[in-house]
Amino acid sequence: MSEEILINVTPPETRVAVIENGVLQELIIERTRQRGLVGNIYKGEVCRVLPGMQAAFVDIGLPRAAFLHLSDLCAKDLEKKASENIEHYLHEGQHIIVQVVKDPLGSKGARLTTEISIPSRFQVYMPYAQNSGVSQRIECEAERTRLRVCLEAFRQEHQCGGFIARTAAECVDETVLTADMTFLLKLWESIAAKIADAKPKQFIHKDLPLSVRTLRDLYREGIERVRVDSRETYQRLIEFAQIFVPEIVPVIEHYTGECPVFDIYSVEDEIQKALERKVNLKSGGHLVFDQTESMTTVDVNTGGYVGGRNLEETIFKTNLEAAQTISRQLRLRNLGGIIIIDFIDMQSADHKRQVLQAFERHLQKDHAKTNITEVSVLGLVEMTRKRTRESLEHILCEPCSACGGRGVLKTAESMCLEIFREIIREVRQYKVQKILVLASNEVVEMLLDEEADMLAELEVFLSVRIKFRAEAEYNQEQYDVVLL
Repeated sequence: MSEEILINVTPPETRVAVIENGVLQELIIERTRQRGLVGNIYKGEVCRVLPGMQAAFVDIGLPRAAFLHLSDLCAKDLEKKASENIEHYLHEGQHIIVQVVKDPLGSKGARLTTEISIPSRFQVYMPYAQNSGVSQRIECEAERTRLRVCLEAFRQEHQCGGFIARTAAECVDETVLTADMTFLLKLWESIAAKIADAKPKQFIHKDLPLSVRTLRDLYREGIERVRVDSRETYQRLIEFAQIFVPEIVPVIEHYTGECPVFDIYSVEDEIQKALERKVNLKSGGHLVFDQTESMTTVDVNTGGYVGGRNLEETIFKTNLEAAQTISRQLRLRNLGGIIIIDFIDMQSADHKRQVLQAFERHLQKDHAKTNITEVSVLGLVEMTRKRTRESLEHILCEPCSACGGRGVLKTAESMCLEIFREIIREVRQYKVQKILVLASNEVVEMLLDEEADMLAELEVFLSVRIKFRAEAEYNQEQYDVVLL
């Protein structure tokens, strides 16, 4: 399998595309004016404590107060008292050092923790932790033991916090790991100095820009090329790689082609498709994605696919293809939280098992943590996917100004009847004799054509004269009744 990373840099934004076998699998966008907050460290001020929720709101200088739950307090704070009541640890006006673990999403503020963590290429340093650990993705027990011994020896020698070995640390030489941990200690010392001088609601530290984080977090063995279309960013990536990951310097390329770097694999077209509700399957079936504030639902349909030896075989093949496509679309759209997948009902228990196994196998490529349930009797699969940033739709789109995000508009006929009711209400209240109705072209045309008879009856019934004027800028649900 060939893998490649494309980095498109412009002054307003940076976009990173992960390509596998020539197909876009993941897209990360960071806009200069809306740069993500995850990893940022602040000196916050508690503005409200909520005992019923075991949480508190913390002002870190953002438009909306951030959210801190009792479970996100670091171990050193919890050790002071054995209570499970948030009021025993926090009070209004208290100053605390916090780190953002989830960006503000929709109407919700950022999610915070007091368990500060500073990531590097191979480890994550937690200055307030009392022990070290190893990523669960490293499965070899001997390697896990080697890494744990290395981390613990360094921690004891320097009398510092704890480290977590990341997946990239597997089989890395001990001298490289030690150099990485030394760097993290120095970085934390500089952050601690800023904390000492910081004022409440003040920003203290932010993570690396997206282009550099891409090398740190996304690069893994097997990626053939990292192409970047900005010379300045290319130089920065080379400098970072030479210090922290020298083995990947040869795969970093400055792309200078006349064709935009994202056009190499039709990334722009794939982005447009990822914003649509309907996703076509090669077999002729299709998926329908519906994203709400509380959850995302995915409906699998056979569509025009009628192949196979029988109906059960057709359904099985469609569900197998859907499992692969859904896993890709979840990464590409960055859908998180609760996700309900309505696979087509299968009678065979073996088919259900195979579809679920295929889905789990495809999700292994996902960097985000996922949890999946068994296929229910209704053919539903419930799953969760960890989300730390906005979905692709929320980054690139906004609710429709006409329908307010509902996705539908009232019909012209419904609006005609609504206007009639409003006219009756106005005439009875103000006893007027002339009325002007402003509405969209479609509604006015129906009022003067198909609803002309009813309109004439209304004028006689109310003893009022009604005039109409079409407004090109009005959408189908907009209208005004003006008393003359």
